[in-house]
Amino acid sequence: MKELESLLLKLWEDFARLNPQAVKIHQLLESRSEKIVNDHIAFRTFGVSQVGITAFEKIFVDLGYQSKGEYQFKQKKLFAKHYEHQERGQPKIFISELLVDQLSEKTQTIIRRLVSEIPPGLTETKDFCVSGRPWKVKYSEYQELMKESEYAAWMSAFGFRVNHFTVNVNALESFSSLEGLNQFLKDQGFSLNSSGGEIKGGESDYLEQSSTNAARIELEFEEGRFEIPSCYYEFAKRYPMPDGKLYQGFVEKSADKIFESTHWGGGS
Repeated sequence: MKELESLLLKLWEDFARLNPQAVKIHQLLESRSEKIVNDHIAFRTFGVSQVGITAFEKIFVDLGYQSKGEYQFKQKKLFAKHYEHQERGQPKIFISELLVDQLSEKTQTIIRRLVSEIPPGLTETKDFCVSGRPWKVKYSEYQELMKESEYAAWMSAFGFRVNHFTVNVNALESFSSLEGLNQFLKDQGFSLNSSGGEIKGGESDYLEQSSTNAARIELEFEEGRFEIPSCYYEFAKRYPMPDGKLYQGFVEKSADKIFESTHWGGGS
């Protein structure tokens, strides 16, 4: 388990560097004597053979994870899978991929050029999922990708790393509802993704989710430094199914809106 713990720490440190608001939220919750449990970690990737889900998932399968669910997001041209560890208490892993073949020729050309610059052997390393951006990209290319797919633009800028961590709301003691946690965060000045409502899903879905809007950070492009949306922090409350067990999967209609936490419009 030390290998998994080491990887999870690297993932958190990289995520926290790109999303300082997550660190502030952690500190606020800890000041209320909360023990923060991670519900799931989400990754994005391009759906091409070298770096698609099949290649990406190997890291986690080798560490004891098993595939548990598949999801389609037709409008955003995404496919996703989630994984659960054989040991209870470990965070779930959610990996999505952009269906590159369904995009315009111009967008495909940019993506395939980026992927062609990945150094040989990188995808075989255990740290591939936290290797960052292994290619050079122009801000003009980022803008071009944004016209068709915000997801593609985000990938071009940030590469292979965590897109978001997720607080397990069930494990919090001072908040009885996700609505209460959301209000607390807003009172502290945090902006929440309102696309589809601040709370996505509900008890009938066995899952409620909310998230901050992605932090804006300056990132280096070929033309210089530009400020763009980076990563966000999610919050999930799970409800028991008829058999009494907490639901462990994901809800496509809710996740679809959570993806928009990295949109330029602030998820609204």
